[in-house]
Amino acid sequence: MAARLAAVTGATGFLGGRLVAALLASGWDVRILARRDPTCPAWSGHAIEVVPGDLDDPAALQRLCAGATLVVHAAGLIKAMGAAAFLAVNRDGTGRLVDACAGTAPGAQVIVISSLAARAPHLSAYAASKRAGEIEAVRHLPPGRRLTTLRPPAIYGPGDRESLAIFRAARLPITPVAGRPEGRIAVIHVDDVVAAIVALAERDDDDTCHYALADPNPSGYAMTEIMAAAAAAQGLEPRFVQVPPAVVRLAGRLAGGTALVLRRPGIFGPGKAREILHPDWSVHPTEMPPKSLWQPSIGLHEGFAETVAWYRRNSWLR
Repeated sequence: MAARLAAVTGATGFLGGRLVAALLASGWDVRILARRDPTCPAWSGHAIEVVPGDLDDPAALQRLCAGATLVVHAAGLIKAMGAAAFLAVNRDGTGRLVDACAGTAPGAQVIVISSLAARAPHLSAYAASKRAGEIEAVRHLPPGRRLTTLRPPAIYGPGDRESLAIFRAARLPITPVAGRPEGRIAVIHVDDVVAAIVALAERDDDDTCHYALADPNPSGYAMTEIMAAAAAAQGLEPRFVQVPPAVVRLAGRLAGGTALVLRRPGIFGPGKAREILHPDWSVHPTEMPPKSLWQPSIGLHEGFAETVAWYRRNSWLR
């Protein structure tokens, strides 16, 4: 058994790919779960052990976790055709993984990447499934085991396709702004999330912890501030029009209906509309990890500028 073996799910995703690179740089041996052999330039020159399979395969999960000293569950579904599909991955997949870990990696620390949306599970099927995944992690892991649950807010950064829509909207002659004017939205750069995970992986206590994450402004931003920063990163000065809540809700229902007809799930739907209209996605500093362990370092304007530069280098934005 390797002295420092990290088993990672979701390694081929936006967050997971950068996490694996950071773990390798910190001296961890890494084993990942993947449906096929991945190719990632950041991993070149490193020996990554790949376990073929997914969260539906208990035997693959046992092989993934066997002998690990750290298990990071970064896999998750962010769009699906309905509540059952969300629960199958975000709840049941988490339960199977933690159950496999309990049997094959008795001394491992487990870090489950949840979502700030889990704070309000009534808003959407996604939020409910992430909250259910947190409950499953606690239920399946024996008492006394080290379990850390992380709730990041909206994650952005170079290579993220989901937040690309924000930057494209900021280029419009008139930029629509959804959400309530008084609402506050915390965000975080992907590298700060990765740094938090690596810092937590290195801690030597046995406490079970539950943290939220945010950038250096955990009280969050108004949506106009976020869109203005997205425009400024592109050298633009936006003109805003506030979208009434009723229109946001109607757009969510229309998007959900279109997804059902086309059998093609999208991020936006009725649940996401309710999340957008929720007035408080801020993070209180007491919810975050101790400053002695980790502090975010990338502010909104700096992070957006880096993200836009990456998008342009890779022809995702003009």
